[in-house]
Amino acid sequence: MKLYYSPGACSLSPHIVLREAGVDPALMKVDLRAKKMENGEDFLATNPKGYVPALQLDNGELLTEGPAIIQYIADLHPEAKLAPAPGTLERARLQEWLNFISTELHKSFTPLFRGAGDEWKNAALDNIKRRFDAVAERLSAHPYLMGDTYTVADAYLFTVLGWCGFVNIDLSPWPALQAFRERVGARPAVQAAMRAEGLLK
Repeated sequence: MKLYYSPGACSLSPHIVLREAGVDPALMKVDLRAKKMENGEDFLATNPKGYVPALQLDNGELLTEGPAIIQYIADLHPEAKLAPAPGTLERARLQEWLNFISTELHKSFTPLFRGAGDEWKNAALDNIKRRFDAVAERLSAHPYLMGDTYTVADAYLFTVLGWCGFVNIDLSPWPALQAFRERVGARPAVQAAMRAEGLLK
């Protein structure tokens, strides 16, 4: 498998999940602004959507969209226990968290990265903080989003929380989120992924 990624972007989530599943993926770094890969080729020729993550499967097919990719990896490697079984209520709960992270958190960061005006930025920050309140409440009672079990949703949340440092969001009002970041960040697979992307020395 080959993962198309940009360091610290949302592609970090599937990168972590691949390593949690025991897969050492081929990596292709992408310059998202220039839409060029590190080998100089046009990224749009590989993924017309123009963003990461994208996962090239061993059969040559390309799979995109982070939540789809990480569930696919989890289902390929059930022994890693990164997602509940398909068709169960617990799997629906996992998808509930993935949708929440994707639509309510991940996309709320877009104005902060894209040079939006102050009004739009402030609205995005207010939304992020309200969502952090809800996640922190959950993580105050449980070590992981699904309870006592680490899943792909935790890898995704860890990735999104990592962006706070780039946009000057102080996590200290949410000690449960800080503790979660430390807990997940200490996992060997997480450290291996971050080191491979140049995010850790």
